Amino acid sequence: MASAPASLLPDLNPEAITASGKDAEKLNLPALQSKMKSDPEGYEMELHLIYNQFKSSMELFQQQAAMSFTSVSGIAADPTVAKDLGDRALFLAHVTPFYPKHLAQFPRELAQFLRSSARTLPSGLRVHVTQALILLINRKMVDIVDILELFMELQTLGDRTLRTLAFSHIIHNIRHMNQKHKNDPKNRGLQNILFSMLQQEDETKAKRSLITLCDLHRRKVWFDDRTANAICTACFHTSPRIMIATLSFLLDYEKIEDDDNSDDSGNEDEQATQQPQIVLSKEVVYKAKHKGTSSSKKKKQAKLQRVMRSMKKQQRMSSEKNNSSYYSPLNHLKDAQGFAEKLFSRLQTTNERFEVKMMMLKVIARTVGLHRLILLNLYPYFQKYVQSHQRDVTSLLAAAVQACHDMVPPDAVEPLFKQIVNQFVHDRSRSEAISVGLNVVREICLRMPLLMTEDLLQDLVLYRKSHEKAVSSAARSLLTLFREVCPSLLVKKDRGRPADPKARPKAYGEVKVASNVPGFELLKDDNTESEADTDDGFTSSSDIDDDVGPSEVEVAGDSGSSDGDDNDNDDQDIDDQGTTSEDDSMQEKNKDSEDDDANFSSDNTDVISDDDESGKADGHDPAESSGPLSIASETFRTDSGGERGYKAGKRKFSDFNEQLNAASQSLRALKKLAGAREGSTSETNDGILSNEDFQRIKELQAKKDASIALAQHGFKIPSTDQLSAKRVDAAKLEANIRKKMTKEERLALIRAGREERGKYQARTAIKQKKTGGLSNRQKEHKKAMPLAAKRAKVSRSRQEKKRKQQRSGKQFRGRKAWK
Repeated sequence: MASAPASLLPDLNPEAITASGKDAEKLNLPALQSKMKSDPEGYEMELHLIYNQFKSSMELFQQQAAMSFTSVSGIAADPTVAKDLGDRALFLAHVTPFYPKHLAQFPRELAQFLRSSARTLPSGLRVHVTQALILLINRKMVDIVDILELFMELQTLGDRTLRTLAFSHIIHNIRHMNQKHKNDPKNRGLQNILFSMLQQEDETKAKRSLITLCDLHRRKVWFDDRTANAICTACFHTSPRIMIATLSFLLDYEKIEDDDNSDDSGNEDEQATQQPQIVLSKEVVYKAKHKGTSSSKKKKQAKLQRVMRSMKKQQRMSSEKNNSSYYSPLNHLKDAQGFAEKLFSRLQTTNERFEVKMMMLKVIARTVGLHRLILLNLYPYFQKYVQSHQRDVTSLLAAAVQACHDMVPPDAVEPLFKQIVNQFVHDRSRSEAISVGLNVVREICLRMPLLMTEDLLQDLVLYRKSHEKAVSSAARSLLTLFREVCPSLLVKKDRGRPADPKARPKAYGEVKVASNVPGFELLKDDNTESEADTDDGFTSSSDIDDDVGPSEVEVAGDSGSSDGDDNDNDDQDIDDQGTTSEDDSMQEKNKDSEDDDANFSSDNTDVISDDDESGKADGHDPAESSGPLSIASETFRTDSGGERGYKAGKRKFSDFNEQLNAASQSLRALKKLAGAREGSTSETNDGILSNEDFQRIKELQAKKDASIALAQHGFKIPSTDQLSAKRVDAAKLEANIRKKMTKEERLALIRAGREERGKYQARTAIKQKKTGGLSNRQKEHKKAMPLAAKRAKVSRSRQEKKRKQQRSGKQFRGRKAWK
């Protein structure tokens, strides 16, 4: 074994130590440690003495381990020797930074000592030597890459204290190493060690490496594809325990909470900035608060609240999906198809118990749904277990729903779909089974609507009239889905008022290809509407060119009336179904306004002709007259009945040719103005969108989603990506099902209701415990009465007693039996 150079260590003999008054047996190691740290050069002799003692004791333990010496009389049987060796190892580890040349070989000797004789050492000595090695790692005297394999082996010795110490140090050291930035070279070296241990056939080593990798992945320290693929590969380990542990981690990953020690300040800031934004039109909010009766207002306001809640939930789900916290090792499989096929082949040949098969089936279904894989043999395998009396059938059905997506041919899933309907949804089935079956049918049709036929849908929708709440709500949810997906499959009375009556599901393999920036049409429509608004109005002189004749007033008025009609029609679509009377009144108002606009436009044409004629009579050309002056000269009046008229002089009729010339000149002016505007828009719109445009698109999209949600009563069909990323919860398939409580649960519920209630007391007892003053009867007893009143009261009581006695003496006692 290597030792320190002889030139660096002074010659020592016991006489010199005794002469100096520093006996080795009386050395106080903590006091000596503090002195050596303050004056390293003055205590080199003591360092040499303690180092030699440590090496001699270590050699004895190594020789005992080499000879497999297990006798009771061995050196390990003496606890004082083991304690002295552990104390000296900790002492030397503390002073190593102050003596780098004298103790250069000490860390290597300590690690070699643990490798060679860790199994034969006492538990306390193993822990002390490991603590000394950890201290050297923290002081940067030893690299974690050189010592990781040793620490992984120490966890397999069966010592719980040592296992906890080694495991916690590995996790803490790797977290601290990647705290500020990712140290990729070191991470790759450490990962290679753990990955090689994970693939070994030794179950204990593979299990410890798997636990370490899973913990680092859960804490988001090693959050890369390499670690995720290594964890998923452990599903094919030869040991069933390793496979079960990996499957449990993959299934329960989304339920694992984040580490409490992790810094979440950045995440809180991001969450604060990403609050869901709900954009509702002012008109809808105004109608909900100010129009209609009180009951209709309540309905509209409740509908607004439902829509806002649903939209906030959808935005929160989308932000969680875009956030890095939404992550599972299955998301980043390099060969997802190969992983699913290999695991499914192992499932078909395994002899494990039913619970393990269910776990494997869930992982396969999750992978198929997440990556939208095609595994056609999976669906006939599900058919073996789809029965109402099967154990854990709800979890099995949730896995079957998870494995369905739009890339699977409908013919492959149709036998499974029919079996679910036949086994669960029939008249002789229990209400719980019917509700679960309807919910499963709804979830499958949400992903693959082509499976549903018209006759089957109409039969299933009839269950909405059931007296069981779970069954009726499941049937109504299926009806609501097909009102949006394909209303033509429903009977006309069941269609309601869908957003798109001609909606149909996409055919198998049909894909919509985006040819433009998403939402660009909204921005374009918004720009056209804003330009139309600026062109509208009669008193704005800046928007009217000098070459425009009076006929432009008529065109603007017509466009404004058409816009108003469109807005009214949109408002009618947004209103509730229950407010039909308001819709009728709104339609009558729209008709009246259209009649008024028509009359107004005819009046304007008459006026224009009069003006043209008057202009000709005066010698002025109507085309040369300025638009603003002619418009400003027009005066409108409003009658008491609400009809609009025009205040003008006596009408004059001119030749038809003059009117035709004036109309042609005004038409040329309109064409000229339209060409100028097209040129200006072509100059400004160069096809490149700015940040303001994207922000405006986002606002318009939110406004459109709000209007659609109002029309659909808050119901929105999620996209394909959202369905594939969403995990199907088996508990939601059993919604609204009332399960019978056990006696213990009922008693617990009763006791929970009695906690806040005090001890039982009679009502009279509660009344007697008064905290206020005396009652009226008590006050009457204590009232001071005059002497005459007291005598009268006494006499009345005497007379009452006499009457009672007389009545008791004359009372009939019945006839005697012997007479």
